[in-house]
Amino acid sequence: MSSRTTPDGPPPPPPGGVLWSEVGDIRVLLTLPAALTMQVAHPAVGAGVDTYSVFRTDPWGRGERSLRSMQLWVYGGEAAAEEGRRLRRMHRTISGTDTRGRPYHALAPATFSWVHATGFPAFLQGRKYLGRPYTDAQERQLYAEWLQVGRVLGINDRDMPQTIEEFWPYYRKMLADEIEATPVVRELTDPHSPVPPPDRGPRPLRVLLRMCWPVLLPPLARFRHFVTVGLMPPDARQAIGLEWTDAQERALRRFGRCVRAVVPVLPERVRFLPLARAARAEHRAEHRAAVSGGKPDVTRRPGAPDRSA
Repeated sequence: MSSRTTPDGPPPPPPGGVLWSEVGDIRVLLTLPAALTMQVAHPAVGAGVDTYSVFRTDPWGRGERSLRSMQLWVYGGEAAAEEGRRLRRMHRTISGTDTRGRPYHALAPATFSWVHATGFPAFLQGRKYLGRPYTDAQERQLYAEWLQVGRVLGINDRDMPQTIEEFWPYYRKMLADEIEATPVVRELTDPHSPVPPPDRGPRPLRVLLRMCWPVLLPPLARFRHFVTVGLMPPDARQAIGLEWTDAQERALRRFGRCVRAVVPVLPERVRFLPLARAARAEHRAEHRAAVSGGKPDVTRRPGAPDRSA
């Protein structure tokens, strides 16, 4: 394990880092489906999700819980390590036979590490279309911070490539030897898969969505397929066997230009997810108190937009 530990476990990545802006930004909602699909393309992960997950019966709840968990890894402070322990406890009993007939356990280092590893190339691919591409220095910082997230999740350093130079050969080997179009991949990328209407939010909204769902679902499902496949790294897309046309690529680039123009100028209360907003506001308040000797800083309006792309 890393020497960067606290009595309660490894700390999350630092405030102000790359992940501090990345994980709470609403654009993460567009990049997550690609990462999740890459995860379940692993025969063991796909088998575990197929058997144990409630993604078919409670997709909205599962998505909400997964998103909150990821937010805690970065913005949770002391709660980050506890969330990592909770996830390991939850996966302790998940085992069986993978899609190739091999025994698996969810916490086996090779399996658990792959689930974590998919985040790094997914972030890079998302940035390519939805924001300003990272500089070399930012890319290295992102990888270092993602390694720290792995430690929060309880992954040993020996089970994670420790540098970018070590990561890419590992990643390419996984694509060549392990990744495939598992049944769960096919289900997640099928625009005709049934999805129940949202069951979160105010009751009048839920009733309205339930009434309109037969009309709303087809275009939403096509959009989900579009961003899932399009924002997946091309080599992963090819390894899984997902089709992507030149026309789709042009459409994705147009969509990306719109996202890049709109999201950076949104107010913080819209651009960032709730847990991220709270953590960012608390960090700013602590910083203002530190530089002003404990006196509130009233010169800056709270919630001012962060215009970094």
